[in-house]
Amino acid sequence: MSDLLLGGMDDDSRLLVAALAEWAACMVYVLVARRRAVWLPTAAIAGAGLVALAGLHLWTGSLSTLGWAFGIVLAVAVMWVLLIASLRVSVLEAGYLVAKSFVVAELAASLYWQIVWFWLGDSAAWVRVLVLACVLAAVLFAVWAIERRRMADGAGLGVGWRDMAGAGAIAVLTFVGSNVTLIVELPSFADVSGPVLLYVRTLVDFCGAIALFAQQEVRRELQARRDADATAQLLRNQHDQYVVSRRAMDEVNRRYHDMRHHIDAVRAETDSASRAQLLDDLAESLQDHGDQVRTGNRVVDAVLTGKRVRARDDGIEVRCVVDGTLLDFMAPLDVTALLGNAIDNALEAARLVPEPRSVRVALFAHDDFVMLRVANSYDGTVTRSGGRLVSRKAEQGHGYGLSSIRAIAQRHGGTVSVDPGERWFSLHVLLPRPGV
Repeated sequence: MSDLLLGGMDDDSRLLVAALAEWAACMVYVLVARRRAVWLPTAAIAGAGLVALAGLHLWTGSLSTLGWAFGIVLAVAVMWVLLIASLRVSVLEAGYLVAKSFVVAELAASLYWQIVWFWLGDSAAWVRVLVLACVLAAVLFAVWAIERRRMADGAGLGVGWRDMAGAGAIAVLTFVGSNVTLIVELPSFADVSGPVLLYVRTLVDFCGAIALFAQQEVRRELQARRDADATAQLLRNQHDQYVVSRRAMDEVNRRYHDMRHHIDAVRAETDSASRAQLLDDLAESLQDHGDQVRTGNRVVDAVLTGKRVRARDDGIEVRCVVDGTLLDFMAPLDVTALLGNAIDNALEAARLVPEPRSVRVALFAHDDFVMLRVANSYDGTVTRSGGRLVSRKAEQGHGYGLSSIRAIAQRHGGTVSVDPGERWFSLHVLLPRPGV
């Protein structure tokens, strides 16, 4: 059965084709993604990867079925190391690319074996090598053309654990489905001809590749929606900051005009107690002048300023001790989504308690990390669903926004924790500081 499925090729040729296809599929992503080094070191790493894959396949191909399966796992590990060494990607991102490379390699190899079975027969070795080069070039060029538009040079993939697990599951199911007759001898396949098995194998590999690229499109659409929401929030925050600035300018002009009268009134007052009261009233009237926040990061300033304006209208005091420069490494959309969701959640909970209502925001460096801490007064009631905190407005489609916060933290290698105390609810986001 395995001879039929492999198109009549000898074992060494089959194993070398598999190794070459896996290596070439990895090279597609080396061409389109961020590389760690210039071409010469990258070429050396690529050459070592090809030798390792070929040697590994030739060694494990002579073992039992279990040994061959273990060799596939080792080949995947080699591909993983090859991409990590060649590209500026995280371990999760490299694993995601390995899953796609592996399925693409399976598809290219299956297509080549099908051509060998139908048309090449006992053709010369150089003909088979030429056809193999053409098949790999055609399949991998198609993948390169697709990925080149989706992976701008210098851009991260933003892959999380769920994306990695989903891609890995698709790759495993595709491999098992296309190689089932190599793994176990099934009586139901005993009377099936070789061409039919080759058709099925190529079709399964093709469906697996389609599933992976469909998953990528879903990820892109979800990311586009998140970016659109974050952009809208950023625009709202910038508008709020503009309103605050305009209000502050009008207030300065008015108070400058009135200040002379206030000074004259203080000078004219002979009673010391009344004069002190006038000075206290004047100081209190100036207390609210200062809604604008200056942290060293314009995006952080816009978010905090907008949230303070809205909080003051609801009678909520917002205290900020923030070094905005610590978030300079993050994209503006991530900053607005992270801070905006965290503070919105705090304000939502604080509105439910009687005055005094308070929200405290702190952003500071902690060893080699950046710590964001948002605490708010609340009524001590939390609602959980499936082990996660949810809003009491969950039936209307609202939530704590922790899923978005967690996604952003995970993209930057950070963690999120919450502390629902008796009177204060605290959110902590810990992010590693790049370059530290």
